[in-house]
Amino acid sequence: MRRHRGSRSAARTLAASLLLALGLSSAAVAQSDTDPAGAAQVDPNLQIYPTPPAKLVYSLHSDDFTVRVRRPGGPWRDLYEYNIKVDQDRPHDASLVQFDFRGTVEIAVQKNNGDFRRVEVRPRRNAVKTTVKGGVVYFTLDRPQNLSVEFDGDRLGNLHILAGEPIARPAPGPGVVVYGPGLHVPPDGATSFPAASNQTIYLAGGALMQGVFQPTKVENLKIIGHGMFLESDQLVVQDSTNVLIEGPTFLNPVHGSLACSSSRQVRFHDVKAFGKGAWSDGINVFACQDVDIDRAFIRTSDDSVAIYATRKNGVGDTRRVRVSRSIFWPDVAHAMFVGLHGDSAKPNTLQDIVFDDIDVLNLDEDDPEYEGAMAISAGDTNTVRDVTFSNIRLDHVEEGKLINLRVVYNAKYNTSPGLLIDGVHFRNVSYTGSGWAGPSIIAGYAPDRPVRNVTFDNVTIAGRKLTGPAPEILDVGPYVSGLSFK
Repeated sequence: MRRHRGSRSAARTLAASLLLALGLSSAAVAQSDTDPAGAAQVDPNLQIYPTPPAKLVYSLHSDDFTVRVRRPGGPWRDLYEYNIKVDQDRPHDASLVQFDFRGTVEIAVQKNNGDFRRVEVRPRRNAVKTTVKGGVVYFTLDRPQNLSVEFDGDRLGNLHILAGEPIARPAPGPGVVVYGPGLHVPPDGATSFPAASNQTIYLAGGALMQGVFQPTKVENLKIIGHGMFLESDQLVVQDSTNVLIEGPTFLNPVHGSLACSSSRQVRFHDVKAFGKGAWSDGINVFACQDVDIDRAFIRTSDDSVAIYATRKNGVGDTRRVRVSRSIFWPDVAHAMFVGLHGDSAKPNTLQDIVFDDIDVLNLDEDDPEYEGAMAISAGDTNTVRDVTFSNIRLDHVEEGKLINLRVVYNAKYNTSPGLLIDGVHFRNVSYTGSGWAGPSIIAGYAPDRPVRNVTFDNVTIAGRKLTGPAPEILDVGPYVSGLSFK
């Protein structure tokens, strides 16, 4: 192939000129060299993405599993198994594969290090049935979904499968920027990639980004595609309007993965994040309005989703946040957390927040200040009102609480206690798994800093329907009024 190097270089230069004329990033040129064209052309309904470049192919690889996928009756195709880091308390290597499909696919998983007696695919509600032949696990998927495959109950050295829905590459045109498969670093020694208003930025499957975008004061921006951010800083949408982040995966972020701050009309769709670092929150919302988080898979060593008012560069209230169809796995801290941070001098309100159709695969937190799969800790004279948790399923607890609603003064983070929690609704919530879930708690801080109007409708904890306060499953503290049970 060396004899073609000159002609390939000339073609690349010509392609770059054409792309720039069309408003495309020169990063797109890399795709013509490194994208295995067969991935999309062999079967457009099964997209397998390229392996990392040679200098990363071994350092990013996990040898714990061999994973293949195919359309029924078609040829088996190998997937690249990524190594990821999980659990700050007990740091461990886990594995991850990703591909996209439409219709139906069959998956084969071979565990490479030792025998096994049983295998489980979670979330359990998906009811994925497995068969084992010759030490290989087989199962079928008929829709895109994110899964954890666990052998003999090993939740640290497990395999994460991100079986996604294809995201079409946008047609060339003004404002379209494409990053093809391969390694990308920010240009000219910058710490982040450029992003501007009225752009569509496409991260192709197999694109590995060493750095993130930091969109600030932009509008009408889309960052889409199934590329990956490697050990990056947090991607923060700051002071912006009408922004879509769809499809990317964050591997081993330095701290948090994704956030919006003082922004409006922001949607995070089909985002995935995995990390073990301190303060490695999955998604943060700071002083934003009209935020939609949908189909996320978050496994990090801090809050999966944390919704605050004034925090860092975000200033003001938070209103109208929807979190839906997602899977959370907090190896440390909360799955869903609302309210801790605000501005004591200019008190904030957090209002109209909904969590719906959520699976929590695991919960592990032994510090009472930070326990709770579903938690509201109103601090900094915040008012938190009109919060709904519906269709929530918790699989397993190492330590922690299902529910934690308190007006608090956290000496580490707050400058004053919260003001009020008013109107919290739990509907179709269940903890059906194993492990120790300590008593849930509801408590105000003082007579003028209460919790009011909390309703429970079809809430089951450890197999027991919640019909009222009970010391072993629901501890109701002082300054609480308006509890109701259905």
